[in-house]
Amino acid sequence: MKLSDFDFDLPEGLIATRPAQPRSSARLLHAEGGTIADRHVFDLPQILRPGDHLVLNDTKVIPARLFGTRRRAGPEGPAEARIEATLMEPTPEGHWRALIRPLRKLREGEEVRFSDALSATLVAREDGAGVLAFNLRGEDFDAALAEAGAMPLPPYIAGKRPADERDKTDYQTVWARRAGAVAAPTASLHFDQPLLAALAARGVGMTHVTLHVGAGTFLPVKVDDVTQHRMHAEWGQITPEAAAAINAAKAAGGRILPVGTTALRLIESAVRADGTLAPWEGPTDIFITPGFRFRIADGLMTNFHLPKSTLMMLVSALMGVARIRGIYAHAIAAQYRFFSYGDSSLLIPDAG
Repeated sequence: MKLSDFDFDLPEGLIATRPAQPRSSARLLHAEGGTIADRHVFDLPQILRPGDHLVLNDTKVIPARLFGTRRRAGPEGPAEARIEATLMEPTPEGHWRALIRPLRKLREGEEVRFSDALSATLVAREDGAGVLAFNLRGEDFDAALAEAGAMPLPPYIAGKRPADERDKTDYQTVWARRAGAVAAPTASLHFDQPLLAALAARGVGMTHVTLHVGAGTFLPVKVDDVTQHRMHAEWGQITPEAAAAINAAKAAGGRILPVGTTALRLIESAVRADGTLAPWEGPTDIFITPGFRFRIADGLMTNFHLPKSTLMMLVSALMGVARIRGIYAHAIAAQYRFFSYGDSSLLIPDAG
């Protein structure tokens, strides 16, 4: 498989910079049984069957983008430099790996002050990133970060406009509970409370799992032979109760439908040899490409993805390369909005 197999031309005007309002008014491309239907997310209670089961990622996005100042003594007085840091993941020592710009202007041992309450010291460099030791931990750190940080919008949005207060709500699911992600599980952004109530009334089950989405989700594939690409590991958890609920729904004949590629990757990481879901806690770097055998997911709700991305490979694995090309051609012709704040799709592979 070559990287070019997952490329397509996307008009710039189809990249969404704000989400639909209300959330469930976003368009929904429904691909099932060899057909494509143009619907809306609020149609899900009519599309799904009683007994179907949605798997929802309850990770919570932290305001991981920080802007600060480094001060350094010089022969002509203090010298200052503006520093931007995007937190990527915590380290076992309690520090944070971060993308720092410009990293060359920061020496190990130097402090960056992000607000009156929050500062950090560079303690190491690793693979082009920095490791920051913050002056606060626990709830004090969370509170200071909420005050000083901005939501880490994807590069294709951040390049068009800065994050603002609206993004602190828009870029968070209504069920977000466990802080730790630096990117949102974006298919889940389309759900609101009226839709959740309508799905429950329809008899559609819902179970929460956790996968803390990392900055690696935005990293480009740099190898032409995609089998040589290595995924960035992300931490996830499936509780015994969640595994039991999903297994029960599957055994009863319901379709298991992850909402978002993060939920799908997590449950496919935790399948036992007998096809049942096991409880899980730890990192996963599962890389799903065409030829992968899905053992528990029966479909997927997901937004429209970047050309040549690992997520394009995942949906191609689920639906088939030719089928997904047709789906994306339809989406572009029908002016669906793409990427994190864009419209969504419900992809259910053809039987057989």
